[in-house]
Amino acid sequence: MLIAKYLKENLCFPFLRVENKLQTLETQFKDLKSSLDKLAWKFERQGEILENQMSQDAMWTSMIENRLTSVETNLLFSYTCETLAALRCLVIAEVPDLAEGLPTTATILRRKARHPRIQGAWEAALQGLGLREGDVRALCAFFTAHGHEAQYYAAARRRLCPADMAAAVSRAVKDERLRGSLLRAVEAVEESRARRRADSPAPRGRAQPL
Repeated sequence: MLIAKYLKENLCFPFLRVENKLQTLETQFKDLKSSLDKLAWKFERQGEILENQMSQDAMWTSMIENRLTSVETNLLFSYTCETLAALRCLVIAEVPDLAEGLPTTATILRRKARHPRIQGAWEAALQGLGLREGDVRALCAFFTAHGHEAQYYAAARRRLCPADMAAAVSRAVKDERLRGSLLRAVEAVEESRARRRADSPAPRGRAQPL
């Protein structure tokens, strides 16, 4: 009995202490790894925020430095307005019961993150016009930068302007993201007009074009 007691005290207990210490170290390691993962995520997120801020700064600088004429600015401002308005119309078509609470595109932008149906309608609207989320941010920035001085040109007046918008944007807008967003806005509006013309019946008494 004395030998068994001696062996138990001098052999088993050290092993138990080692096992407990290993478990403690394992727990500490897991806690440390979790903390490192959270820290890495925070650094990554901060890097994305800084990168986005730099892109936004570059875009605003590009708008200040662009070499658009007043007519070209008015034309792009008009395309921007119609694109943002078209987005709202497409969203309302998807969620007509929410129309009263969505009077502007800005309202949709504020509410979509908290409302799954609005978010789904918004994504469908972007896809329908061939736009991306970043395009809307760029167009809103362009609208803000030029809204105090630019004039809106309706489609009839735009047809009287000989400006080549693709060439004008490529020449005058330095920021690649803003340039792409403006070109996609022009394309979206013109393609929508072309579809409406194709869907409209020809006036009576006039021959349809071949």
